[in-house]
Amino acid sequence: MQRAPIVMPGYPVPPAEPVDALAEDIRPNLEEQQLLGRLRRGDELAFARLFEQHWDGVSRVLVRLLGDREQAGDVAQEVFVQLFRRPPEASDVPLRAWLYRVAVNRGYNALRTDRRRRTREETVARDPSSPSAGDAGVLEEANRAEERDVVRRTLLRLNERQRECLLLRAEGLSYVEIATALGVAPGSVGTLLARAERAFKDAYRAQRGGM
Repeated sequence: MQRAPIVMPGYPVPPAEPVDALAEDIRPNLEEQQLLGRLRRGDELAFARLFEQHWDGVSRVLVRLLGDREQAGDVAQEVFVQLFRRPPEASDVPLRAWLYRVAVNRGYNALRTDRRRRTREETVARDPSSPSAGDAGVLEEANRAEERDVVRRTLLRLNERQRECLLLRAEGLSYVEIATALGVAPGSVGTLLARAERAFKDAYRAQRGGM
């Protein structure tokens, strides 16, 4: 019987993959490898194409981790600067996994050095005297922002490996891509995800007062 994955509010986790699909994930994307080869030779058009293909995904991972779109955009730019200056050498590593691993690492660095993560919606939600507090649309958005903050704080209560598993899977990475990003065997990803989902569920309930 297949175990249903835990779905984080606003952070859907794709269902588990059949084991026989893992081998297909290992096959390199020929176009991508060609673009990477050109990038290593300094081809800016190849970089532009890779940027176009992967910018949105990298940005989404960072927004989920940081909770701030502007900061996520800044960190995403750092990720692509690294790609341009020091592209990965291994031809058998999916680029998406490499990019997301760099993004998560840089995102953690940003979290460690920047403790000012407070959005306007959070301020409104916590300050009933705000002149905008009577606006239903603003309050609704504030509630959504508060829920995103609960999810983000829940993720930060997990260990790094668990956070990475959930963030990468929520973004749709395959088991092999997650394994590549984390430096583990593909066969262990299912177990890691199951443990991460259980830890998230427990931490989320604790954040919500046992609800």
